[in-house]
Formats: sequence, C-alpha cells, structure tokens
Amino acid sequence: MYFQNKKTGTLTSPYYIALTSCPNSTIATELAETCVEKKLAACVNIIPIVQSIYQWQGKIEHDTESLLIIKTTKDKLETLDAFIQKQHPYDIPEFITFNIESGSKNYLDWISQSIK
Repeated sequence: MYFQNKKTGTLTSPYYIALTSCPNSTIATELAETCVEKKLAACVNIIPIVQSIYQWQGKIEHDTESLLIIKTTKDKLETLDAFIQKQHPYDIPEFITFNIESGSKNYLDWISQSIK
C-alpha cells in the first residue's frame, strides 16, 4: 500500500522510522518498552552508546547518549511524537522521521499487524 503526495505526486509508503536520542540506556529502555506496549511502535532498537556533539544555549556540548530507532506507521506518527515530547526528559527531544521506501513485505506487514 502506498500513498501519493498531493504536492509532489511521489508515492510514499505508510511505514516510517523515527529517531530519538536519550540521556542513558535506562530512559531509552523505558521509552522503548512503553512505545511498544502502547502500540505506537512495532519494534524499537536501542543503540546503547552514541557520541553526540551539538550546540545548546550557545555552547558546543559533547554527550554520550542512547539512540532509539522506532519502526511505526504514518498513522501513529502524531501520537508517537506527542508521547515522546511529553515523556522525554530533554527540553527539546529529538524526533526525526524517515519514510521507509521499501522493505520485506512480510516485515512491513508485521509492523502493521503489531500496532493495530
């Protein structure tokens, strides 16, 4: 199943990956488990240690974080974003999404079934 973008005419799938970084693996695990329990995501991978360098309040910061890779569908994105914004400890949590252009039909069907 694909959707046509009304502005560009391009086809997009209903499947998405969302990324968010967390201050540590404990918070990452809590957010990941709750996303799956609430059926906001079919699966969440946790990369336990990533090095982040970013600008915050005029200073260059260096932090060790955990990264969540969240598999979901387009119809869950708004609720997932609201959940991350509310539950995340950061003032401005990262929430970046990517459309999954293609993938294993069985896996993509599993995503749909897992979050119904």
